[in-house]
Amino acid sequence: MGRVADILANKGTQVHSVSLDSLVHDAVSRMVHFNVGSVVVMDGPAPVGLFTERDCLHRVTLEGHDPRAVTVGQVMSDQLVRVGADCTIQECMSIMTQSRIRHLLVADASRMLGVVSIGDVVKHLTREQEFEIEHLTRYITGVA
Repeated sequence: MGRVADILANKGTQVHSVSLDSLVHDAVSRMVHFNVGSVVVMDGPAPVGLFTERDCLHRVTLEGHDPRAVTVGQVMSDQLVRVGADCTIQECMSIMTQSRIRHLLVADASRMLGVVSIGDVVKHLTREQEFEIEHLTRYITGVA
């Protein structure tokens, strides 16, 4: 089974972030522009949380807040779960399932390396299975 480094090799390592005092509207605009489901929330150089599509729906829209008046820091998820690039895909799935989260920050001791979503994990597993099926089909049919 693959590792987080394999996912990052395919999707890239760009981390989209906003500051703690950014308005929700600006964070959502950034997420839409880059077609991502979350942004890392930064307090200076340190990541302190994640702001996700679900945070926007649950903590802004459903509670009737104005996205142009509420800061990301007021509604972000402060449960920032980090994994290393050597973490296995299976470990990621387990962490996401047990913690009921959809995004993991990938970091080493000194810097952020990327963000992995549940969609990234599923896409990676699907590619692995397709490769294995193709390999087995060629083996069974005798095609080189």
